[in-house]
Amino acid sequence: MSSSGEQEKPSQEVMLTFYRRLYPFKSIFHWLNHEHAPTRLFTQREFAFTLQGDVYLRYNSFSNVDELKNQVCHLNPTRFEIGPVYSARPKDKKTMRPGAFQPILRELVFDIDMTDYDSIRTCCSGADICRKCWGFIAAAVRVLDSGLRNEFGYQKLLWVYSGRRGIHLWISDKEAMELTDQQRKALVGWLTVIQGGKESGRILNISRNNGKLPPPIQDALDFLRLGFVDLILRTQECFKSEEGYEELLKAIPDSNLAKTLRSKWESKPGRSSEDKWSDCFKDMSAHKTLRTALEDIILQYTYPRLDAEVSKHRNHLLKAPFCVHPATGRVCVPLDLEMIENFDPKAVPTVFQLLAELDAIQKTEDQDMELHSDWEKTSLKPYINIMDKHASDLMQEVRKEKLRTGELAFCLENIFSLNPLGRHILVIYLPDLNLFMDPVIDLASRCVFLL
Repeated sequence: MSSSGEQEKPSQEVMLTFYRRLYPFKSIFHWLNHEHAPTRLFTQREFAFTLQGDVYLRYNSFSNVDELKNQVCHLNPTRFEIGPVYSARPKDKKTMRPGAFQPILRELVFDIDMTDYDSIRTCCSGADICRKCWGFIAAAVRVLDSGLRNEFGYQKLLWVYSGRRGIHLWISDKEAMELTDQQRKALVGWLTVIQGGKESGRILNISRNNGKLPPPIQDALDFLRLGFVDLILRTQECFKSEEGYEELLKAIPDSNLAKTLRSKWESKPGRSSEDKWSDCFKDMSAHKTLRTALEDIILQYTYPRLDAEVSKHRNHLLKAPFCVHPATGRVCVPLDLEMIENFDPKAVPTVFQLLAELDAIQKTEDQDMELHSDWEKTSLKPYINIMDKHASDLMQEVRKEKLRTGELAFCLENIFSLNPLGRHILVIYLPDLNLFMDPVIDLASRCVFLL
């Protein structure tokens, strides 16, 4: 294995065994479908396959989970991606009239890639990743997760390790899935402070009201201050080298102060990043403009760097959870948010490790049982449990919604069967179903129940 964590690419035989015996197709189905029986969330969903030789097949769709598994095992792709729910089955795209085939639903997705932090991380670069630089991802996850929950009310968030150097977020709340491209663009723009992707590291202008940051960014800053000390100053030592502290000095708007600090650090090359930050803080914290610059520096080094293009368009494809990364052999596993800081990318099960675990399992009298449960015997199990818990929560939400809808329909039927007064009230309040808690209607419906 190389220093970048790359190893021999999984062979076609290895991948086929993985798909047949270990890939959790039912878990993926329940997560995407939100119900046990197939709905359009699955049947009108696009799947795209990357085959050997970089052959790319788009607009595949399936009627049920067995069809998906059979096709995956038949094609044996190096990986596959998940797209939006369309207005019709993607496999029928060519039969549709122009303009009739459109994406209508899609999880809100985000991608955080470690390469966007290459200009500031000191432990690794490029495709490599370790527990030290994972701290950048962990901080980004905490800030983004908190912002999406507190500011937008989203609750159905699934974080998935990308298999190499990043992390993906899938948000399955009904409101998130219904967002248009324009709404997604606006939401991502609201969240973006530090540019990711092609313009990685560029800080955007932050609007301040009387010197105060917007509340969500201020909340993030309060959290990131502690992380800045531990991650940037102690673990990464971002300002220890001349190249590192020159980047810091560029962020100081007072050129005379920057010159003074440069001279001090050149004369004392052994000063740590923590010492240099203390020098900055001592000279800058007493001045409002410079104090603002200190806040910007903390955000510059620790705030999430988002690749906005991934999130803005419903038809953007994203690698499916539990795929195998071809360069590392690692499985793209869902993560427990509570354990995000302790996650070690290099400890993630590889496809080779998982197959070795299967080979090591002594055969029992149950050896003829269905192979789809083989993952339960391997180190993949805790990650699939995370996915199943998430899918179960989604399905529970659908059941609750159906129950609410059924109760409302029953109430409507009873009210409509009342005297003309009841019908009159119904007509008045029908435009806003939330107003069915009106005492008169509530009393009328209760009377019907009593009868």
